[in-house]
Amino acid sequence: MTLAGKSVLAWLVILVLAVANGALREAFLVPHLGKHYGLLLSGFLLSVFIFLTAFLTLPWLRANTPRQLIGIGVGWLALTLAFELAFGRVQGKPWPVIFEAYMFKDGNLWSVVLLATLTAPYITAKLRGMV
Repeated sequence: MTLAGKSVLAWLVILVLAVANGALREAFLVPHLGKHYGLLLSGFLLSVFIFLTAFLTLPWLRANTPRQLIGIGVGWLALTLAFELAFGRVQGKPWPVIFEAYMFKDGNLWSVVLLATLTAPYITAKLRGMV
Protein backbone atom coordinates (compact mmCIF):
# COMPACT_ATOMS: atom_id res chain seq x y z
CA MET A 1 0.00 0.00 0.00
CA THR A 2 1.23 3.49 -0.82
CA LEU A 3 2.03 6.18 1.71
CA ALA A 4 -1.01 8.13 0.51
CA GLY A 5 -3.29 5.14 1.04
CA LYS A 6 -1.88 4.45 4.50
CA SER A 7 -2.23 8.14 5.38
CA VAL A 8 -5.92 8.08 4.44
CA LEU A 9 -6.44 4.99 6.60
CA ALA A 10 -4.71 6.71 9.53
CA TRP A 11 -6.95 9.74 8.96
CA LEU A 12 -10.01 7.47 9.05
CA VAL A 13 -8.90 6.39 12.54
CA ILE A 14 -8.79 10.08 13.48
CA LEU A 15 -12.26 10.53 11.99
CA VAL A 16 -13.66 7.70 14.11
CA LEU A 17 -12.01 9.18 17.20
CA ALA A 18 -13.42 12.62 16.32
CA VAL A 19 -16.95 11.24 15.99
CA ALA A 20 -16.57 9.40 19.32
CA ASN A 21 -15.22 12.60 20.88
CA GLY A 22 -18.22 14.52 19.57
CA ALA A 23 -20.59 11.97 21.05
CA LEU A 24 -18.77 12.17 24.39
CA ARG A 25 -18.93 15.96 24.26
CA GLU A 26 -22.68 16.08 23.57
CA ALA A 27 -23.67 13.24 25.92
CA PHE A 28 -21.43 13.99 28.88
CA LEU A 29 -19.02 16.92 28.74
CA VAL A 30 -21.39 19.76 27.82
CA PRO A 31 -24.25 18.57 30.07
CA HIS A 32 -21.92 18.19 33.07
CA LEU A 33 -19.37 20.96 32.50
CA GLY A 34 -21.37 23.49 30.50
CA LYS A 35 -20.84 24.53 26.90
CA HIS A 36 -17.66 26.55 27.43
CA TYR A 37 -15.71 23.95 29.44
CA GLY A 38 -17.21 21.04 27.52
CA LEU A 39 -15.96 22.49 24.24
CA LEU A 40 -12.55 23.27 25.73
CA LEU A 41 -12.06 19.76 27.06
CA SER A 42 -13.41 18.18 23.87
CA GLY A 43 -11.00 20.20 21.71
CA PHE A 44 -8.09 19.32 23.97
CA LEU A 45 -9.00 15.60 23.96
CA LEU A 46 -9.35 15.48 20.19
CA SER A 47 -5.96 17.15 19.77
CA VAL A 48 -4.42 14.54 22.08
CA PHE A 49 -6.13 11.74 20.10
CA ILE A 50 -4.70 13.15 16.86
CA PHE A 51 -1.17 13.28 18.27
CA LEU A 52 -1.50 9.74 19.67
CA THR A 53 -2.75 8.45 16.34
CA ALA A 54 0.16 10.08 14.54
CA PHE A 55 2.64 8.77 17.11
CA LEU A 56 1.31 5.21 16.88
CA THR A 57 0.90 5.05 13.09
CA LEU A 58 4.19 6.65 12.03
CA PRO A 59 6.22 3.42 12.06
CA TRP A 60 3.54 1.78 9.89
CA LEU A 61 3.34 4.79 7.56
CA ARG A 62 7.12 4.67 7.06
CA ALA A 63 7.33 8.37 6.39
CA ASN A 64 10.74 9.60 7.42
CA THR A 65 11.45 12.79 5.53
CA PRO A 66 10.18 16.21 6.52
CA ARG A 67 8.53 16.53 3.10
CA GLN A 68 6.57 13.29 3.57
CA LEU A 69 5.53 14.20 7.11
CA ILE A 70 4.42 17.68 6.14
CA GLY A 71 2.56 16.15 3.20
CA ILE A 72 0.70 13.80 5.53
CA GLY A 73 -0.25 16.71 7.78
CA VAL A 74 -1.47 18.77 4.82
CA GLY A 75 -3.43 15.76 3.54
CA TRP A 76 -5.03 15.14 6.93
CA LEU A 77 -5.93 18.83 7.19
CA ALA A 78 -7.46 18.85 3.68
CA LEU A 79 -9.50 15.72 4.40
CA THR A 80 -10.66 17.13 7.73
CA LEU A 81 -11.73 20.45 6.23
CA ALA A 82 -13.48 18.78 3.31
CA PHE A 83 -15.35 16.44 5.64
CA GLU A 84 -16.28 19.16 8.12
CA LEU A 85 -17.52 21.60 5.50
CA ALA A 86 -19.40 18.95 3.51
CA PHE A 87 -20.96 17.46 6.66
CA GLY A 88 -22.09 20.89 7.81
CA ARG A 89 -23.72 21.60 4.47
CA VAL A 90 -25.40 18.17 4.37
CA GLN A 91 -26.88 19.00 7.78
CA GLY A 92 -28.30 22.17 6.23
CA LYS A 93 -26.13 24.55 8.22
CA PRO A 94 -25.53 27.94 6.60
CA TRP A 95 -21.91 28.98 6.00
CA PRO A 96 -21.83 31.54 8.86
CA VAL A 97 -22.87 28.84 11.35
CA ILE A 98 -20.23 26.44 10.01
CA PHE A 99 -17.52 29.08 10.28
CA GLU A 100 -18.41 29.96 13.89
CA ALA A 101 -16.38 26.93 14.96
CA TYR A 102 -13.24 28.68 13.71
CA MET A 103 -13.72 31.72 15.96
CA PHE A 104 -12.97 30.28 19.43
CA LYS A 105 -16.59 31.10 20.35
CA ASP A 106 -17.82 29.60 23.64
CA GLY A 107 -14.50 27.82 24.20
CA ASN A 108 -14.45 26.07 20.82
CA LEU A 109 -10.91 24.95 20.04
CA TRP A 110 -11.59 23.75 16.48
CA SER A 111 -8.79 25.91 15.06
CA VAL A 112 -6.37 24.34 17.55
CA VAL A 113 -7.57 20.88 16.49
CA LEU A 114 -6.85 21.80 12.87
CA LEU A 115 -3.37 22.97 13.82
CA ALA A 116 -2.82 19.67 15.65
CA THR A 117 -4.00 17.79 12.56
CA LEU A 118 -1.54 19.67 10.37
CA THR A 119 1.49 19.39 12.66
CA ALA A 120 1.05 16.04 14.43
CA PRO A 121 2.92 13.86 11.89
CA TYR A 122 6.01 16.06 11.89
CA ILE A 123 6.06 16.79 15.62
CA THR A 124 5.57 13.16 16.62
CA ALA A 125 8.25 12.06 14.16
CA LYS A 126 10.62 14.50 15.84
CA LEU A 127 9.63 13.08 19.26
CA ARG A 128 10.32 9.56 17.97
CA GLY A 129 13.70 10.65 16.58
CA MET A 130 12.64 9.75 13.04
CA VAL A 131 13.73 13.08 11.49
